[in-house]
Amino acid sequence: MKQWLRAQGGWWLAWLALTGVGAVWLARAELAQMQQDFGSDVRIAHRIMSQQVVQYDAVLATVALLEPGTGADHPEQRLPSVYPSILRVQRRGGDEPWPDDKQAGALAAAEARSRSQRRAELAALDLARGRYQLVIGATPFSYALEIDLAGSVPWRDWPMDPQRSPVRLGLQRDGQQLVLQPGRPAAGGWRFDLTKALASPSQPFELVATRHVGWGELPWRSMAGWAAAVGLLLAGLWAAQRQRIARRRAEELLRLGQVARLNALGELSAGLAHELNQPLTAVLANAQAARRLLDDDPPDLATARDAMGQAVQQARRAAGVVGRLRRVIERPEAEGEVRPLVLQELVRSAMHLLAPEFAKRAVSAQFDATAQAPVRVQADAVALEQIVHNLLMNALEALELVPASERRLAVSVGRNGQEGVLTVTDNGRGIAPEALPRLFEPFFSTREGGLGLGLSLSETLASGMGGSLSAANVAPHGARFTLLLPLVARSAGHPA
Repeated sequence: MKQWLRAQGGWWLAWLALTGVGAVWLARAELAQMQQDFGSDVRIAHRIMSQQVVQYDAVLATVALLEPGTGADHPEQRLPSVYPSILRVQRRGGDEPWPDDKQAGALAAAEARSRSQRRAELAALDLARGRYQLVIGATPFSYALEIDLAGSVPWRDWPMDPQRSPVRLGLQRDGQQLVLQPGRPAAGGWRFDLTKALASPSQPFELVATRHVGWGELPWRSMAGWAAAVGLLLAGLWAAQRQRIARRRAEELLRLGQVARLNALGELSAGLAHELNQPLTAVLANAQAARRLLDDDPPDLATARDAMGQAVQQARRAAGVVGRLRRVIERPEAEGEVRPLVLQELVRSAMHLLAPEFAKRAVSAQFDATAQAPVRVQADAVALEQIVHNLLMNALEALELVPASERRLAVSVGRNGQEGVLTVTDNGRGIAPEALPRLFEPFFSTREGGLGLGLSLSETLASGMGGSLSAANVAPHGARFTLLLPLVARSAGHPA
């Protein structure tokens, strides 16, 4: 399981990285949209409230320009019926005091400022209750409007639901505040703020808006969908890569199998030539002896001599044919190209090809290609690949008799003088002492059904490249195969 996780670690990291980047992008886009909506709603609310307070300026200026009524006729007193948010209208003329004794001082001060500034002025501000008075100083009469600010909000045109909207909105002035809508607080997350003064010099209230965005408001569904989409895409790419790797591995194994069959045929031919050479030699010797014996006999033995001569000729001819066959196919590596190779890379390639076999047999191979500097040897790539393949397969077959949890296979690469060293060590049952001297003989096998050509062929290939292959038992149990190959000659600035 750990091996599988390590092998797929890159894909998991890619998924995490892409999911994280996509989630951040989606969250930022959602937050930007929320901020845009927040700004748009607040600007609409600001425009509506500005229109309302500007309207009070216009009403007050209009009243100041009207001809004042006489007697009980006070037309300005009809304003509360037209504008429900205007609670009361007061008038003061000449040296008369303001009718509201409690607010007379504040109204008089506001009237003085109004005459100086030539505009309406605030008086008696009580934002906690949503009330204030707006005063204009004029001749012959000054007027004051008592305004219900909370009642001035035209909720029908309001851009937000004041009870459900998460935006907290209020009006503030001189440390006082009137909350128009409470909003919805959130723990942690993000905060949007916007403050704008209403468009009235006489009523410079500040519209203060705040929006808290909690973690729960992020687009989790979209982010989960993005993570799933990335996972499906990477899974498809992973499957395609696995398929491509499997196809390449199958092609490499097929090629290696074809080479192995050709080499095995060569080894088989060499063995047959070796086995046939002895009886052919015996035929030749017997035929020559018969010829000498027949030469000693009396009359009419010419036919016998000719027959024996033909036997000798055919025997020599058979021996020549077998010899030529042996020379052609005994050493197939002679046709290969010996060139510098990095031993670690070739071992890693062979282990990659056999990865399914390792997994099927539950064998964890120990090999660190970076443990040493690259070991460059002079060898034929195909022949060396076949040797490594044979040694690894022999080790896997030897481990079949060991419990799965105890199977160990170690591969190491190093140097020994002028030779590169490759060792393959398993903890199987080892090699029987009586079989060890014959291990590299053709047709000798300790495995039932085996042809006994794999190790013989590997030893032949190693010798053909100027190297050697040996085997030994290791304590407490197991076997180690050691392949020695000549190192690449050192050159200036390029170590072997």
